[in-house]
Amino acid sequence: MPIPLGPFRGRSIASLARDLRAGRTSSAELTRQAIDAVAALDPELNAFVTVDASGASAAARRADEELAAGTDRGPLHGVPVAVKDLVLVAGLPATMGSRHFAGHVAGSDAACVTGLRRAGAVIVGKTTTHEFAYGPTGDRSANGPSRNPWDVARMSGGSSGGSAAAVAAGLVPLAIGTDTGGSVRIPSALCGIAGFKPAYGAIPADGVFPLSRTYDHVGVLAGDAADCLLAYGRLARDGGPPEVSGPARVAWLDPAGLFDGDPRVARTVREAAGRAGAKEEVRLPDGAGEELRETYTIVQSCEAAAVHADRLERDPGLFDPEVLERLRVAAELPGWRYVRAMEARTRLAALTDALFARHDVVALPTVPIVAPPLDRREIEVDGRPIAVRPALLSLTSPWNVLGLPALTVPAGTVDGLPVGLQLLCRPGHEPLLFDTAALAAG
Repeated sequence: MPIPLGPFRGRSIASLARDLRAGRTSSAELTRQAIDAVAALDPELNAFVTVDASGASAAARRADEELAAGTDRGPLHGVPVAVKDLVLVAGLPATMGSRHFAGHVAGSDAACVTGLRRAGAVIVGKTTTHEFAYGPTGDRSANGPSRNPWDVARMSGGSSGGSAAAVAAGLVPLAIGTDTGGSVRIPSALCGIAGFKPAYGAIPADGVFPLSRTYDHVGVLAGDAADCLLAYGRLARDGGPPEVSGPARVAWLDPAGLFDGDPRVARTVREAAGRAGAKEEVRLPDGAGEELRETYTIVQSCEAAAVHADRLERDPGLFDPEVLERLRVAAELPGWRYVRAMEARTRLAALTDALFARHDVVALPTVPIVAPPLDRREIEVDGRPIAVRPALLSLTSPWNVLGLPALTVPAGTVDGLPVGLQLLCRPGHEPLLFDTAALAAG
């Protein structure tokens, strides 16, 4: 069953900014609405691990005072936001979804949080993450599973599941997430919102607990693509994307070349891509999909094992059993496989030229299935068994290997559950993603 929607569902950041400047609302009022909504709805949703009511209220008062005095920090000024628990916020708990960090309080802000504060945003609290971000399902955390607002018996997706659930339910209009193999885009697609993973390093990852430093990206989740662009423009290291003119040439990438999922999802997303002008198809070279998948898995596994080696030796029992098993398997990979995978990653960079030789934007589903039930690790589609974790990662992780900007936007529903359209471009062509998303939305 779906949960009731909070006050920010369907309210864009741009409209909130207009209301703030016109005096139709205040940051204090918006923040109160967010805190009240979390109190009312989050016991069932479990999107938040920490709510900072006093700190948020104080920040909202400062925002109102600044706006009244003529200091305008831009569209996020006075707007309530949430931050994934993997991202440090000074003075707030940072558990990384793990019992290993129970009671840990951050002493400083992550770089992206500094950017939020500089933009005048009001940080309401921290959102639930899959333990150490090591999973796409969002249902393995010391805080318990975050749940999908469309059906609380189903996964939000992960690892930024709390951020996606909070935005999708209308508890806040914007949230920060991280994306190593799809952890912004997967939950955004499953929860029916927009999520943007910029190019590698575009939003600084300083102060974000690492999963795989080679692939870790900071991203944004919002109700629609336009709000993701607003937030990205305030947080990007270089001040946001450059202007790119002209209509985008859009191609469709058949997802079956990467993963054979639910054909109804592919058809629904294909229709949305068609509205955006995707008529021609582009294909990866034979074997490229498998090589991307293997390269992603080896590099991420080896780097995750390195991050957690001491914890694995000292306190293995504090890990969630599923996460522990994944880390133990990762720790057994020999070093030569990591070296060869990094060499393959350099070679695979040439795929960017192949993908965009004749097109500016490539479209495909974000996830090839709808949100599975909580704790399920296998589902059935058309009589075929499908492993959940590989399915969730199959269409998002290749682009982390290549460091490409990737945007997911709602593309419709299947069985009453949302599915996402994923759009890819070269770094530096990000505005074309958002123009294409607007066309897909109709």
